[in-house]
Amino acid sequence: AFAVSVVAEGAEDETELPVLQKSEKSRTISKIGRELKGIVFIIQSQSNSFHSKRAEDLKRDILKQAVDLGKELPTVLLIHQINRHEGAWTILPLMRDFSVTYGRNSSWIFFCEEDTRIQVVKLLETLRRFDKSKEWFLGKALYDEESTIIHHYAFAENPTVFKFPDFAAGWALSIPLVNKLAKKLKSEPLKSDFTIDLKHEIALYIWQKGEGPHLTPVPEFCTDDVNSHKADHCATTFSNFLPLCGEPVNKEDVFVAVKTCRKFHGDRIPVVKQTWEREAALIEYYSDYADISIPTIDLGLPNTDRGHCGKTFAILERFLNHTSPRTPWLVVVDDDTLISIFRLRQLLSCYDPNEPVFLGERYGYGLGTGGYSYITGGGGMVFSRAAVQKLLASKCRCYSMDAPDDMVLGMCFSGLGIPITHSPLFHQARPMDYPKDYLSHQIPVSFHKHWNIDPVKVYFTWLAPNTEESHNGRKAGYNREDL
Repeated sequence: AFAVSVVAEGAEDETELPVLQKSEKSRTISKIGRELKGIVFIIQSQSNSFHSKRAEDLKRDILKQAVDLGKELPTVLLIHQINRHEGAWTILPLMRDFSVTYGRNSSWIFFCEEDTRIQVVKLLETLRRFDKSKEWFLGKALYDEESTIIHHYAFAENPTVFKFPDFAAGWALSIPLVNKLAKKLKSEPLKSDFTIDLKHEIALYIWQKGEGPHLTPVPEFCTDDVNSHKADHCATTFSNFLPLCGEPVNKEDVFVAVKTCRKFHGDRIPVVKQTWEREAALIEYYSDYADISIPTIDLGLPNTDRGHCGKTFAILERFLNHTSPRTPWLVVVDDDTLISIFRLRQLLSCYDPNEPVFLGERYGYGLGTGGYSYITGGGGMVFSRAAVQKLLASKCRCYSMDAPDDMVLGMCFSGLGIPITHSPLFHQARPMDYPKDYLSHQIPVSFHKHWNIDPVKVYFTWLAPNTEESHNGRKAGYNREDL
């Protein structure tokens, strides 16, 4: 702009123009370089080989864009490499490290997922709008339309008032806010409780019951597909609806174990048979009563009202000792889990069954004080045969028959040094328990619970390979907005 204005005012020697343009360009590149060096990128990576490769690809892309802009490179960190702490994925335990390391020479910490795509120049332009010396919490805003169990029914009177970030779009904290959070965490360590929905819980912690900043919505943080016409204004995009890494695994490669009990044979099992059972080539129902009409298998264990640890470990033993060693995958679900085996087979094409894989929706317990992560059972727990072999060889077992099976499994795998693998496509709750905008960039694999819903409708709306799938001779298309 400076060079153009000189010419417009009548500079006689037009040979000055390229020199001035070059000087202006150099200054612009230098400014961009300084701004870029002030951003610390944190990728929510995982140590599983599939996920770590995707995170490394994103890191390379960010650094390549930086190289194209000039010499100054930003810091790009993979969260599973930052700290071997079990709870690194929950981010808050790392705030003090972030503050000590980057608290003086950086401006922003920008968090993203491995499938977030970033336009670095647009991101810089976006962050430039905010005074980096102030406390900022930036992101794409999600909110609950009604209070939900996964958020402990928070803001029950009007849940829409509380905004929390969609991690897929990326989110940012200014360094002054990072320093403030680090100071608070030093004086008030995180409590030893559950991590269920990290994005909501981080927003709650930052908000500090109204004393801290609310999330500031940023329209340039997007979850539109990178090829969408809507993405032109976006600094970030997101395109991971459902990963597919070649052909889906064979039907015969997935063994499905359904946990049930006699009192649910009459209402829950018929739903499974009307919906997703047809997708499974290998499926068994495990109960406290042998019912030949289903059929169910009595494992010889009494039913417990909660926990079911004894039953789950009996299922793992049976899978290892009574199924073909050529069957590489085991899925354990509840009788009120709604799941797409077809989509699961697509997803499993991305994982190596020779690795010890324990896959599903990740929760955490006591992660601020040396706890562990676990796969929450209702959304479905997926095991590679290698993971089951290592688990049972370890002799790690239930401390009681009615202990929570998913949490005991988390403790066992944590003790073995086998990290669990998180996929947001598994869901412990019902579709209406999640923001619509969050589900809009997913092709979900599972939901859980039949409470206050028509589970058959939910299946054919959200999970059937084709939502217009024929059901009992009739088309069964439903509108997601109604569910």
